Amino acid sequence: MRRSRETVKRSDLAGWAEYGYCASHSRFFWDLRLHLVCTLQDLPIAFALTGAKADERETLLDLLAAECELLRERPRQTLIGDKNYFGRGFERELSEHGVQLLRPARKGERERPGAALFKPLRQVIESINETFKGQLDLERHRGRTPGGVMARVMQRILALTAAIWHNNATGQTVLRSLIAYDH
Repeated sequence: MRRSRETVKRSDLAGWAEYGYCASHSRFFWDLRLHLVCTLQDLPIAFALTGAKADERETLLDLLAAECELLRERPRQTLIGDKNYFGRGFERELSEHGVQLLRPARKGERERPGAALFKPLRQVIESINETFKGQLDLERHRGRTPGGVMARVMQRILALTAAIWHNNATGQTVLRSLIAYDH
């Protein structure tokens, strides 16, 4: 969402929403970012909503610290992330929590372990993002206050979670499909 400086100053989201850069759209935007941790079956299990400039690595570490039972109850997890989840200190901290990171190599880096697995698994991430953007229309949430934004984001996360649960309970082959509810 693009906003003039005057509109940003008057917004109830000023101080939380920020200007950020979207590399996939090659443009700047003023809004928030949704950070998700999902299962390979697409089920959201943790999330954070931050300003657009928030460091993804710090956000993930904060999320894992806040939801410590995720790692305690399920040791030796593998997380799939993009190129922005890098750094020796960051990966060391994840390793201390028993988490292995699967991400593509950055320019100048040698190929990372698990590189052959990354492309098919990365498709899971992109399809979850597309569900939130497309069918659940999250990019146009229309929230004008922090509480309004949180309510609208939670609606979308709960809708996806309910659809996955329902599709699993009724034996559907595609768990994340919202087609039956898309009327």
